[in-house]
Amino acid sequence: MSQIIGTPRKKHTSLPVVAASSLAGTAVEWYDFFLYGTAAALVFNRLYFPNEDPFVSTMLALGTFAAGFVARPLGAIVLGHLGDRRGRKTTLITSLLLMGIATALIAVIPTYASIGIAAPLALLFLRLVQGFALGGEWGGAVLLVSEYSDQSTKRAFWASWPNVGPPLGNLMAAGVLALLSVVLTEEAFLSWGWRIAFGLSAVLVIIGLVLRLYVQETPLFQAAQARAANAGPAQRKVPLTILFRRNWRQVLIAAGSRMGENAGFYIYSLFLITYVTDIQGLARQVGLNAVMIGQAVAVVAIPLLAVLADRVGRKPMLFAASAATMVWGFAFFALLDTGHPGLIVLAAVGGLLIFAAYSSVIGAFFTELFPTDVRYTGTSVAYNVASLIAGSLSPMIALTLYHFFGTGQAIALYLVVMGLISVVSVACARETRDLRLSSLDDGPATDAAAAGAEEPLAAEARSTP
Repeated sequence: MSQIIGTPRKKHTSLPVVAASSLAGTAVEWYDFFLYGTAAALVFNRLYFPNEDPFVSTMLALGTFAAGFVARPLGAIVLGHLGDRRGRKTTLITSLLLMGIATALIAVIPTYASIGIAAPLALLFLRLVQGFALGGEWGGAVLLVSEYSDQSTKRAFWASWPNVGPPLGNLMAAGVLALLSVVLTEEAFLSWGWRIAFGLSAVLVIIGLVLRLYVQETPLFQAAQARAANAGPAQRKVPLTILFRRNWRQVLIAAGSRMGENAGFYIYSLFLITYVTDIQGLARQVGLNAVMIGQAVAVVAIPLLAVLADRVGRKPMLFAASAATMVWGFAFFALLDTGHPGLIVLAAVGGLLIFAAYSSVIGAFFTELFPTDVRYTGTSVAYNVASLIAGSLSPMIALTLYHFFGTGQAIALYLVVMGLISVVSVACARETRDLRLSSLDDGPATDAAAAGAEEPLAAEARSTP
């Protein structure tokens, strides 16, 4: 494929280049995914789900946003299988192409007024394709970096760069829509302006694709392939079967550990726009500006906090982020209720800093739970099951709680529950900071190592990147 597109034969294996490739891909895919979520709160509720009751139309639009999460576990299973059998790089290219095509097609779907029920059905189908593609993205992007840093004491730092993709992609999505809403009239923006943001996906996908074609497959996966070839066809079982027979505890720990992160992220970045615009009646730009500033802070904070995670360990960082989730929700909605643009920005920044603390460490933490032969499937399934349970439902749960109780403090209690689940899950894990990933593949020791047994890293002294 690289020869067809015209990229050089020589592939890069240096960590900075591999990290940049992973970041570029995740940023593009999350731009596409979050663009839909932002548009659902601002555009789709009017153009594809018209209803006299704004609450109903917004709930329907957010329902299609949630549908993308339903497809993510399926994508995690199918693309995770492909990633564990055919390679991390091949699977990442596949997921990127699927996401880009689906997003570009959303740009040309006629509205409900033009073709009736076919419009929301087409939107729903393409949203499911987006979710399927994203199901195989995060795990592969993180593994591409982590498996190159097997013996590095800076693994959390390097593995954090793909996690910069979600806030960066969200920042780009919100930024493009904000720019369009400023330069266009309300009528023009709703008529055709929002479609430009989705059409830009095609350009971004080409950039991400070229970067991904320019890196080499990970050495740990190549070694696993060699072992599988020597073992013979009879020993090559389906990765999902092996995962749930041997590593189901790690799946539960990993999924539970990010409940607070995922629920909080979509409330801090997506529901904030709905709350400020539809509930408080403030200008759309107020919510968009707050989210963009918060996402920009998170982009900078994630790798910096990852340096700390490499020093203090995975569990202390996850405990701190989970505790902050249980507290910040109350301050978050108190700040939003003031209606002051500056305090709304403070609410978004505080919430997305908590998200940054989670994101600084979960890339390394997840990869340190699973051996190479099921690592893509394990990380992808755990990550996307959590997204389905916490992320997909949190905007709808938040809107429902406000509808019944009339206060954001009820939503803050929901965040307390999600944060508590993360605390309990992390408490069940062992510290894996000093684990060498290759030690998880050492035959009979695999099960014990996957459960969190530590093997100290020799040679490299700890230092900041």
